[in-house]
Amino acid sequence: MKLARFDDGKIGYVDAEEIVDITVLCGVDAAAWPPVGMPKVIADFAALKPKIEAGLASCTRHRLSDVVLRTPIPWPNKVIAYPVNYHAHGREMQAGYRATQQGFFLKPNSSLSGAGEPVELPDLPGRETHHESELAIIIGREARGVARADWKDYVFGYACLLDMVVRGREERVCRKAYDSFCPVGPWITTADEVATPEELQMKLWVNDELRQSANTRDLVLDIPGMIETASAVMKLYPGDIIATGTPEGVGKVEGGDRIRIRIEQVGEMTVDVIQGHRGQTEVFSKPYEPDIIKQELKP
Repeated sequence: MKLARFDDGKIGYVDAEEIVDITVLCGVDAAAWPPVGMPKVIADFAALKPKIEAGLASCTRHRLSDVVLRTPIPWPNKVIAYPVNYHAHGREMQAGYRATQQGFFLKPNSSLSGAGEPVELPDLPGRETHHESELAIIIGREARGVARADWKDYVFGYACLLDMVVRGREERVCRKAYDSFCPVGPWITTADEVATPEELQMKLWVNDELRQSANTRDLVLDIPGMIETASAVMKLYPGDIIATGTPEGVGKVEGGDRIRIRIEQVGEMTVDVIQGHRGQTEVFSKPYEPDIIKQELKP
């Protein structure tokens, strides 16, 4: 099943080129604040799934092209991200550590955006903003101290994720926390439809240029390890998002670009990049020249 959030916060079931409005079936108030409808759907999904399937025929349908896809989970308890989780990316960034030694960091909910919304670049002369393609793992139920062997019991689904970053040496969270710097979507593909999450091919293009191409089998800390590590430190809740880390090939984006990410069995989304006129801060007042050793993409 593919579940999306669209327009003014409605919950949708994606059926080929259409989206079915299942907001009422799920008992969600699209206008409620905070917008926790999707985490509630995830938490109650075992009971809701048969109700959704039985009620689809009576629900309103829209063409996907006629709606605005928002980020599926705008108010997770947390977004957990693993840095330097592919060896080749570590080499291109000249990082002497990997996710297995460094652990994770957290991104703010306010950085989340959807497939139908643009990435807004901050106005930071002398700084580059880079794309980072990642797989999003969506947690399905409360979890603490999960053993590697049990990781699948706690995964609700998967999505595409872009972890945008202002390149520099300042605190990582500050460089990755701007609004719209964490597009997730275009929907959540439930785990039962993703047969081989440990071997998913992922690609990213900027305009028509292939920038990143990798497989989740090449992760330094694999998916079971990420869930084990995060749950060893803190309780995970339904709707929490884990970003798996980016492969090699990160690079600059500018206003007017289009970023396309595709992950097999999960989905594909394209987001526009626009140049904003805010975001200035003393933290980024000095120019930064990245010294990145680029590596050739694998065919």
